[in-house]
Amino acid sequence: MIPQQQSAEHPLAAANAAAASFAALEAKIGYLDPADIELVRKAYRFADQAHLGQLRHSGEPYITHPIAVAAQVAEWKLDAQALMAALLHDTMEDCGITKADLVEQFGAPVADMVDGLTKLDKLRFNTREEGQAESFRKMLLAMARDVRVILVKLADRTHNMRTLGDMPRSKWRRISSETLDIYAPIAHRLGLNQTYRELQDLAFRHLKPWRYSVLAKALARARQRRRDLIQKVQQDVEGVLAQAGLAARVIGREKALYSIYRKMNDKRLSFAQVNDLYGVRIVLPEVLQCYTALGLLHQLYKPVPGRFKDYIAIPKVNGYQSLHTTLVGPASINIEFQIRTEAMDVVAEAGVAAHWLYKAGEHASVGVQLGNQWLQSMLDIQNETRDATEFWDNIKVDLFPDAVYVFTPRGQIMALPRGATVVDFAYAIHSNVGDRTIAAKINGEQVPLRTELANGDVIEVITSSGSTPNPAWFGFVRTGRARSRIRAHLKSLAQDKSRELGDKLLAQALRAEGVGELPPGSDKATWDKLLRFTGNRSREELLTDIGLGRRSASMVAKRLVTLLAAQGVRPDALLLSQARYTAHESLSQGAVIVDGADNVSIKYATCCHPIPGDGLLGYLGRGEGLVVHTDDCPVARRLQQKDPERFITVAWADEPVRAFDVAIVVTVTNGKGVLARVAAALAAAEADIVHLGMTDEVAPEALDLRFVISVRDREQLEHVLRTLRRTPSVLRATRTMAATP
Repeated sequence: MIPQQQSAEHPLAAANAAAASFAALEAKIGYLDPADIELVRKAYRFADQAHLGQLRHSGEPYITHPIAVAAQVAEWKLDAQALMAALLHDTMEDCGITKADLVEQFGAPVADMVDGLTKLDKLRFNTREEGQAESFRKMLLAMARDVRVILVKLADRTHNMRTLGDMPRSKWRRISSETLDIYAPIAHRLGLNQTYRELQDLAFRHLKPWRYSVLAKALARARQRRRDLIQKVQQDVEGVLAQAGLAARVIGREKALYSIYRKMNDKRLSFAQVNDLYGVRIVLPEVLQCYTALGLLHQLYKPVPGRFKDYIAIPKVNGYQSLHTTLVGPASINIEFQIRTEAMDVVAEAGVAAHWLYKAGEHASVGVQLGNQWLQSMLDIQNETRDATEFWDNIKVDLFPDAVYVFTPRGQIMALPRGATVVDFAYAIHSNVGDRTIAAKINGEQVPLRTELANGDVIEVITSSGSTPNPAWFGFVRTGRARSRIRAHLKSLAQDKSRELGDKLLAQALRAEGVGELPPGSDKATWDKLLRFTGNRSREELLTDIGLGRRSASMVAKRLVTLLAAQGVRPDALLLSQARYTAHESLSQGAVIVDGADNVSIKYATCCHPIPGDGLLGYLGRGEGLVVHTDDCPVARRLQQKDPERFITVAWADEPVRAFDVAIVVTVTNGKGVLARVAAALAAAEADIVHLGMTDEVAPEALDLRFVISVRDREQLEHVLRTLRRTPSVLRATRTMAATP
């Protein structure tokens, strides 16, 4: 049922009053052994003492909140450790209790759960969002290791939402939005549908109180009008099932308020146009009886075409199983029927908590197994993602999936978010399969890797042992697992390139100091001392920092010379640098050689667009790698005045491996067909147009066309400019240092 506004007759008022004593909780934990009940009582006494003197916004003693949370946890029949964690969940955050205190009193498992539930308020973050993301990451990873953590957290959030009316209204929007965006989707993803619906309705009530009130009144009026109709449907269904000898529970239900509001909002409907407000749930002992009942219902009422779904054969991603069918009932009212077994009903309402609620192992295992698969996927994503905000972005993708069901060539069913591609499917099988994917077939036909999957597709992935993730995949993959894996590969690639550049820069700086490779025997000792000086954990990390501009190669080289001198090693006794370079990565006259080869640590400045034949300056930006400018670039000149030590010598390779962008301005007389003539002239000069922009008229009947074109070198650029100047309607053609418009 939909939660109502809190009033004198509302059960929450009585519940909050009862929660003030341990007796109310003790009545709900009779399923525990006496020894476990005593452990829970001990945790209650500890929490009561820790929160002594603290009050809720309602004026009630604070201990009423932990008891209410523990009572909700007891509804799921969780064990004594979870109940103890529920009672203690705020002690570390609000009472100055340490994790060590909890370990000593209640053991490590309880302390770990409480720690996972504690926000990171004591740490400093750049933004509120960053701190929130780090707190959620901590909680979710604790949950992935022990699902009881999130069950306690959801119970905590549910009670906080039930009592949100006692909080200042200024906090309603933030807390309700957080509940809708994070906690309700987590409850749904873990199959806790009852908690999911309640959290949504409570958040809706406080986010949009006027709309909630209007819809609640409209639903109450509709309920009053159609009470007789629903009763008749229940009686008819019970009669038909009884005649067939089926012992069934038939329960009438109505759509949750937030679900009604979302449907009205998404489909632009009025309340009167929502015709599936009511439903009937039928619970039977056996799976075969579910299908028998389905046939009987379709004989009793006409089914609505296209509204039948078999979630028993193919469960939802959160483990939910049921037969769904929509029938046209009396008075032409559409009624949705859900048909499932008792075990499925427990999983449908409690999800992963069914592990404790329903002890007949295999019956509850589907929901628990699928929930655990998602929890394991979070650990996989964490292993590849160290940034909290990035981790949270990846998790959110998987929180609320609209599923599509596909098959492996061996007939195994896999559920993926709608919009998932072949690459997502490959990563869902295994990370190594995704990394090595080169092609795929859907239903026996070869398709592009970006192809979106549809229900019933049979997918075959073709791999190659030498293949690696393609950066372009990041633009179309849908699942958090695929995104985190590809992003991790790109970061690894960037670090490799930065390390190579750092090796070059340090070798260049050492040559300037007259030092080459360290002599045998002293190499490791010298590097160890150098790393202690710089604070880096490894030689590779130091070289990466140099390549990214986080450390000065010159300063590191000078320190290295000092260390060598302390060992009595003369610079002139040393060999050449150990840095190894390919033909287009060599050092020449102490300069870094660039040729345009793909390298994430070397960028070509867009303010001056350097091309082969230009004199060069290299700027080692902080965290940016090497940025290559022309030697007459105004931007580079200003940077050189401010920070000359960050500039290094750069030179072109003898044979660059690609074309380069350059900016030109073409002044033309404005007339019909002039742009076509200019474009034809560029094509004749074998220059590709990368970008085109126009400015206002610079003189009567004249305007500037600003191009970024692709050329091999300065020689080709001069040929392009000469060709343009001979073109009719062109008044002037010059190279420009201006940035792209």
